[in-house]
Amino acid sequence: MPTLRELTDEIKQQEVVLREGGGPSGQERQRKLGRLPVRERLAKLLDPDTPFFELNLWAASGMYEEWGGVPAAGVVTGIGWVSGRPCLVAANDATVKAGAMFPQSVKKFIRAQRIAFHFELPVIYLVDSAGVFLPLQDEIFPDEDDFGRIFRNNSVMSAAGIPQYAAVMGNCIAGGGYLPVLCDTALMTEGSQMCLAGPALVKAAIGQEVDPEELGGAKMHATISGSIDYREPDDPACLTKLRSLIALLPEHTYCPAPPEVNIVPPARNADDLYEIVPGDGQGEYEMRDVIECLVDADTMEEYRSEYGQTLITTKARIGGRAVGILANQRHRSRTAEGEVQIGGVLYVDAAEKGARFVMECNQTGLPLVFLQDVQGFMVGKRAEQAGIIRAGAKLVNAMSNSVVPKLTVIISGSFGAGNYALCGKAYDPALILAWTGARNAVMGGAQAAETLLSLRLRDAQRKGETLSEEAIAELRNDINRRYADATDIRYGAARGWVDAIIAPHETRDWLQMALELLPSTANRPPFRTGVFQV
Repeated sequence: MPTLRELTDEIKQQEVVLREGGGPSGQERQRKLGRLPVRERLAKLLDPDTPFFELNLWAASGMYEEWGGVPAAGVVTGIGWVSGRPCLVAANDATVKAGAMFPQSVKKFIRAQRIAFHFELPVIYLVDSAGVFLPLQDEIFPDEDDFGRIFRNNSVMSAAGIPQYAAVMGNCIAGGGYLPVLCDTALMTEGSQMCLAGPALVKAAIGQEVDPEELGGAKMHATISGSIDYREPDDPACLTKLRSLIALLPEHTYCPAPPEVNIVPPARNADDLYEIVPGDGQGEYEMRDVIECLVDADTMEEYRSEYGQTLITTKARIGGRAVGILANQRHRSRTAEGEVQIGGVLYVDAAEKGARFVMECNQTGLPLVFLQDVQGFMVGKRAEQAGIIRAGAKLVNAMSNSVVPKLTVIISGSFGAGNYALCGKAYDPALILAWTGARNAVMGGAQAAETLLSLRLRDAQRKGETLSEEAIAELRNDINRRYADATDIRYGAARGWVDAIIAPHETRDWLQMALELLPSTANRPPFRTGVFQV
């Protein structure tokens, strides 16, 4: 089994390939059209020597192979700095299927909008798309999380006062034409086209032959339809204009406030994380050592440290900003009554402590950071009679109704209801990140494999079949292999279950960025939990 560092190196190498999109041939095709490839556009748009926190790079990885694959779902999204202002950027990659939108492309786009809404960040769309990928239109078109949701989000974000800029820098055909016009500011380059139907469809629908420029060119929209605000000669000029417009945003509104105290580096080096946490998800380790690599030195104030010890709850500072942290302890502990508790498992006391801590952080306005390495809730007669379901429901309720921002990092395992209770994707974290060795599933691999195997054996028995020991061993290995593939974090990231796979040593950078950019909790709504089982 590779170490955590080896896994990180492997994934980083694979990400280099993902960033190539449609490869050299696709990029050359863009240049022949007088357009820049998407990552060259980003290089000109973003401030030099500033970080770009890319989101959902693994989207659609390993999917749509029957269509030749869709690297990064044909869309680049992330948080970067433009003219000194943090912005959310969403840009079509026309080297990948001409920028056509696949189901995962839409999901990635909508998630980017959701993140921008959480952070109240200005949004820049670089539009260069052939529209919906028609062979899969039934998976893209009508539902509440499909293509139309993008335009609904445009409208809602504008009403919320979140600036949106759209630059049409290529094709913008069919329903996609609504996005630029629903934004606050629309730009368009010469040679681009924006229309509800291209020339071929217009001829098929109404028999009219029309020149592409007259139908949807930049000059027509600038001088006749009035649908765009700025007409630019080419990509570099358009990107320069975008930077100038972003620079005019009020500084007090769109530049983050400095932390209230001086930033202190962590007590431990971030590279220690590779030695602390096993790459295979097995074995015990001290989660406090992980936390010491992430938080400002000497700022931890642990809450109820002697109670519910399989869940660490502590206040601390990250980059000078105060947070409440909930993290799974990964070594065995012993209760005051002498009961041995397994690391990574949520018991009644841990769940109730976690719920109480979440409530207190909401009371005082502290953002919540969840560090997941969780096997799930304890099972068995003793746990059930002690009220494990009731205790777990308290934590889920308190976390679900939180009015402070939530950030989640999957350190290693994220299994079953433990994923839910510690703010998995379904519970609306502002960001959910995962380490390179993370695994995500309804239950651990060994338990799942044995459960699936027992079902297969029962089916065989019902059919009157007797399987040899060799056949059972082969079946077990096959189930283990397939389940291991499905729990690999790359599988989940391809489906949008996490926002980014990050190297462990980058964790503090991501958390510090997020805490810096999240809106103040001073004007948060009141915290209510509704009916709470006690």
